[in-house]
Amino acid sequence: MRVLYTLTIFIGSALLFLIEPAIAKLILPVFGGAPAVWSASLLFFQGALLAGYAYAHGSIRKFGVKKQSFIHIGMMVFAGLFLPFGSSSPAFAWMRGLAERQAGPPALLVIAGLAGLVGLPFFIVSAGSTTLQGWFTATKDPERKNPYFLYSASNLGSMLALLSYPLLIESRLGLIQQGQWWAVGYWGLVAITAVCAFTLPNDTAETASQLTEEAEVVKPTTWDQRRNWVLLAAVPSSLLMGVTTYVSNNVAPIPLLWVVPLALYLLSFILAFARKTLVKAVHLGRILPLIATPLAVVIVLESSTPLVPLAALHLVAFFVAAWMCHARLHEDRPNSAHITEFYLWVAVGGVVGGVFNALVAPLVFSTLAEYPIAIVLALALRPKQYERKAGRADYLVPLGVGMVTLIMVLAVKLGPSILAGHTMPPMEPTPFRTFLVVGIPTILTFFAVDRPVRFAACLGAMFLVSNLSHSSTDGIVATSQRSFFGVHRVILNQRGNMRTLVHGNTTHGIQDWDNPDRPLTYYYSTGPIGQVFTKLKPQLATEHIGLVGLGVGSLAAYGQPGQRMTYFEIDPTVRAVASDPKLFTFLSRTKAKLNIVMGDARLTLNQQPDQEFGLLVLDAFSSDAIPVHLLTKEAVAMYLRKLTPNGLLAFHISNRYLDLEPVLDAIAHELKVIPYIQEDGPGDEEKLQGKTQSRWMLFARRKEDLGALIGRVTYWDVSTPETLPKVWTDDFSNVLGAFKSSDD
Repeated sequence: MRVLYTLTIFIGSALLFLIEPAIAKLILPVFGGAPAVWSASLLFFQGALLAGYAYAHGSIRKFGVKKQSFIHIGMMVFAGLFLPFGSSSPAFAWMRGLAERQAGPPALLVIAGLAGLVGLPFFIVSAGSTTLQGWFTATKDPERKNPYFLYSASNLGSMLALLSYPLLIESRLGLIQQGQWWAVGYWGLVAITAVCAFTLPNDTAETASQLTEEAEVVKPTTWDQRRNWVLLAAVPSSLLMGVTTYVSNNVAPIPLLWVVPLALYLLSFILAFARKTLVKAVHLGRILPLIATPLAVVIVLESSTPLVPLAALHLVAFFVAAWMCHARLHEDRPNSAHITEFYLWVAVGGVVGGVFNALVAPLVFSTLAEYPIAIVLALALRPKQYERKAGRADYLVPLGVGMVTLIMVLAVKLGPSILAGHTMPPMEPTPFRTFLVVGIPTILTFFAVDRPVRFAACLGAMFLVSNLSHSSTDGIVATSQRSFFGVHRVILNQRGNMRTLVHGNTTHGIQDWDNPDRPLTYYYSTGPIGQVFTKLKPQLATEHIGLVGLGVGSLAAYGQPGQRMTYFEIDPTVRAVASDPKLFTFLSRTKAKLNIVMGDARLTLNQQPDQEFGLLVLDAFSSDAIPVHLLTKEAVAMYLRKLTPNGLLAFHISNRYLDLEPVLDAIAHELKVIPYIQEDGPGDEEKLQGKTQSRWMLFARRKEDLGALIGRVTYWDVSTPETLPKVWTDDFSNVLGAFKSSDD
């Protein structure tokens, strides 16, 4: 029985974690990557998961195990009638029709589309783990009184599915095939779940009575317990999203990096709910401050190098914190009679943590404040080694640490001016400055390490003051704004003439106010895209130019009188920053007639007339999370339809980790266009002036369309890779296969 139930729960959880990334890829070309889409998707999946847990708890409680088992099998069979999901299914055609007709608010359309496409199968599979653990308590297995080890099997299935998707499935199967194989797996799950149901004892009332007699005490759950379950589940859930966002943006913007913290999150459940306790929560609570304290220093200093050790520090701290919280959950688990209620409240906590990070934080915070908040809460949740009543010191000590931090920040920022008697720049970053701003408050904080709440509050005070004062930012922070897509900061140098838009540790544009009409970074006049605008200036004089990705609007500097330029931008914060003449003036100073269209470029470009643009520039592939739906054969074919007969298509493919040239070469081969490539690096003088290395590709229908770019001296070469990868389509893409080799 134990093996049967373990295998069934393992398969169900694996199927659950295989369907989510597949569905995410499936809906992107239909709804795009707008915030409403991702928020609605998050709400749908978390809501369906919570509904599944609620169904398991309520139905077993109302009907009993045996009757509920027949109901559950019937629902599984009915849900299976809606499979397989995929672009060839009637449900997908219905979903696409909703999107094209724009029959309501985008969020509601996404939820309705997902519900029709995969809602019922996802709901019933999500209920499987809790349902089967409830069934297991009614069997005659010796372990029935402690079925929580089955939760380890559930998370093991989830973790292996998570790792196998990018490594094995995405690189081999298209979405249609994934849907077909998932349907096969689903019917296999129905069959093995039915075996579990038919092996249940008939007289479940007698079995339940025996269980009650065997149990020492079946205590009713209290609201204090439920609150603790929610909190202990919510903090790791929030911490998971926080560490993923922070590391991906501020430390290592590597595609697919999100897989690592999610795998560690699932592993923490596996270890915490194992049959034998490996490490108690109290021991993990002693380890956590030793890791969280240096992590706090790193966060306050905004350190991003060395990459590997810093990323490891973030991930190890997250793993220990999640394991500690989940170990406390396991230690506070109720009698098996309340197992479904326990999992219901754990699911509520997971939703609370996810909604806080995904929906609340982007609206409330201008920085990634939810990450240090989750760290502080995890430290406060450490098991108390011995009970102590809260005293006045628990409020005064954190206040004192905050005041000391503020005094140190003011000393390094204003101290030089006070000593010199006139305005001076802040103290240069040195070990001494670091000791003043971070070292002293950290030492004071660590004196409270034995008092979890006091220690957490002290660390929180240090985080708060450092965050509000931008204590470790080089230069002056002119503005810091937050959107669904991340935190965007405009940083000025001490003179105030160089203004830089940064997202994490990625630069999205620079303007020199001493030379405001000179594009810098990737857009320098002698760089690849600069050559297109300067050498083809007469050819483009009266053309309509489309630009996907706004940044700070650098390319608007090439605008000419009588020329139209249309930017396609998805992030409203980027538009607000680029359009503010107090920050950047490329848009306000352009000589072209300018327009900015907001929304996902795949959708908004498709609404433009065919043969509209003489040049279309796509600059959306330099970050860690490239929008794959903008880089498929169907997307590029649409771009080409929007070009005039001799128009050009330009792709900015500078990327630290991905080599997108072969991907575009394969698409060019399929669509019968000529791909050109140029990689350009700055000279010493250009580097001082702000030019950076960049890599661009051009698609042309004929060589003659490149005009003056192909002259006696040209830097553009026809791209001719040795082998072509499988073409990326809306049905198939393989980000893992696009990673640069170690020789690149």
